Amino acid sequence: MKQATGQIEVTTPGAGLVEITDRVAAWVADQDMEQGLLTLFCRHTSASLIIQENAAPAVKSDLQRYFDRIAPEDAAAYDHDDEGLDDMPAHIRTVLTGVNLSIPVIGARLALGTWQGVYLFEHRRRPHRRSVALHLIGA
Repeated sequence: MKQATGQIEVTTPGAGLVEITDRVAAWVADQDMEQGLLTLFCRHTSASLIIQENAAPAVKSDLQRYFDRIAPEDAAAYDHDDEGLDDMPAHIRTVLTGVNLSIPVIGARLALGTWQGVYLFEHRRRPHRRSVALHLIGA
């Protein structure tokens, strides 16, 4: 068994989904492992990681609108607003979506489905630089 660790930095334009599939796949290819398990971990509490359809652009905007409805920016609803009105809703959205993913590696490639992509889901309005840790164990 071999292990590899690394990280990628993702610059976000503000709230929304940023696809990182190609960057993650390139990192995996560089590790020279035929099979294994990749773990990705978002090192933030107001951004998350998801696997989602990467073919229809409307999926991204629909997801964003859905999360805007279930965790709205509402000054009367939350006590925590240290970094602005979008602070607590961002934390709630992160809890609901999660900060880690596990993806099998088969044949030296991510074992994603045809229409699946890996996304960093930015939950804050302003741009951020996010860090995603990667750990691959395999052979």
